[in-house]
Amino acid sequence: MSDVRTGVGYDAHAFGGDGPVVLCGVPIEHSSGVVGTSDADVAVHAVCDALLGAAAFGDLGQHFPSIAESSIDADSLEMLTTCADMVHSDGYSIASVDVTIIAQEVMINPHREQMRMKLAEAASMPVERVSVKATTTDHLGWIGRKEGLAAHAVVTVAR
Repeated sequence: MSDVRTGVGYDAHAFGGDGPVVLCGVPIEHSSGVVGTSDADVAVHAVCDALLGAAAFGDLGQHFPSIAESSIDADSLEMLTTCADMVHSDGYSIASVDVTIIAQEVMINPHREQMRMKLAEAASMPVERVSVKATTTDHLGWIGRKEGLAAHAVVTVAR
């Protein structure tokens, strides 16, 4: 039997400062930016966390601590490339990436294909194995009050 593993990732950030919002490496115009040490790309952070979890390599904070100087204004797609390289070096291929962005008003649909392509390129995998979805909370909770946004990701790896 082959070694197939699945990891789950999550990230959330508050809105604040100037836009745009960066999701899957794509800048999206918005009335506010996102507060974070790096570019605060919740979607990529969730994918990184899921990828690291699938390979049992810990979590994003272990590899890219927010207190590290190298994390300041860091490009999250570069983090994803590093995480994917770690997983590939351990003999795994990335079978699938599925990320759901949860936001009340940031519009994903016009950018979805570009997001998929950027994730696939950063992770060195076929775009056909990358899914980017979006949902709202129907105005419930802090996301519904437009205080921030979040993302969940599920990643499957195999060797």
